[in-house]
Order: sequence, then C-alpha cells, then structure tokens
Amino acid sequence: MELHHGKHHQTYITNLNAALKTQAEAVHTSDITSQVGLQAAIKFNAGGHINHSLFWQNLAPASSAEAKPSAAPELIKQIKATWGDEQAFYDAFKTTLLGIQGSGWGWLVKVETGKEQRLTIVTTKDQDPVVGKGEVPVFGIDMWEHAYYLQYLNGKPAYVENIWKVINWKTAEERFLGTRADAFKVLRASI
Repeated sequence: MELHHGKHHQTYITNLNAALKTQAEAVHTSDITSQVGLQAAIKFNAGGHINHSLFWQNLAPASSAEAKPSAAPELIKQIKATWGDEQAFYDAFKTTLLGIQGSGWGWLVKVETGKEQRLTIVTTKDQDPVVGKGEVPVFGIDMWEHAYYLQYLNGKPAYVENIWKVINWKTAEERFLGTRADAFKVLRASI
C-alpha cells in the first residue's frame, strides 16, 4: 500500500497539477485548442486523485472496531433490505468486481432521488469517479492491478475476498448517512 499511495496516487496529483497549470496558461492566452486537448488528462488524473482519496479513507486496520460491519448499523440495515442479507451483498459485489475487464473501480453507491434513496453497486472505468446526479460513493474498491499485484500477484479473487477485512465501515456509515458534499469533504482538505 505504501507504493500504491506514495507513487501511484502521487503521480495522479503531480500530473493533475501540471495539467491544471498548463490549462491556466492556455486560458490566459485564449488557446482554445490546448484547453480542449487538456480535458482528458484533467479528467483522468483528477479521477485518480478523487478515487484514491476516497479509497484510503475506506480502509481500516483489520483488528479495529471500524473494520467490523457493526460499525455501520444503518448501512447494514439498508444492505439487508436491498440484497436480503450481508452474504448476498458480498456475493453480488464480488461478482461485480471480478467482472471488471481491465482497470476500474467497484463502488457501493447511495442514489438519492427526491426523498427516496437506494443502494446500488456500480463500476467505473479506469479512473472515472462516481459523479452522477444524486450519487454518493459509500465506498470504492480499486481494481487496478497496482492495488493488489504486489501482494496477490494475479490473484484478483483473493484480493477481493480479503479487502472486506479492512473496509472502514465507520466511514462507510458516515457517507451513507451524509450528503454528497460530506462524502467528498476529503478532497477539500487535500486540494
């Protein structure tokens, strides 16, 4: 995880800052072609920063109280209402994660429409973040090889099985009970 955090995540930040600096120069000189050309780099690197910032807060030491589902009573109640029981939820999430082809993320998302809310499992490609209207990322699991390769080699199923031991259910509960702005507060502190 040190390599993942210190090198991979840092690269997204470094590249995002460089792209934003170049974009500011392009805006200042009214260079529309450069502004448009930078959009993909900004989206990719900003997404990498957003997703990883949320991911780090998703994790807790396996022996901690935060890593126990009991730290998220309201979220677990909604998971049971949606999937029937916790095991059915884990199985559905595992199937979704292992179905990702190439690089991407698996997310538990709270979708708010008016006064109603529901939980859903979604995937995003590459570094695309969860940004749909009314969508609150409760937690995300990084399915890029850099997230698991050093520890699990090509054993993606073992990574998916073991990630549940370190999910920070306390943070997941806070995001589930909070708003979209609450979920992304980590970004305000890191930008």
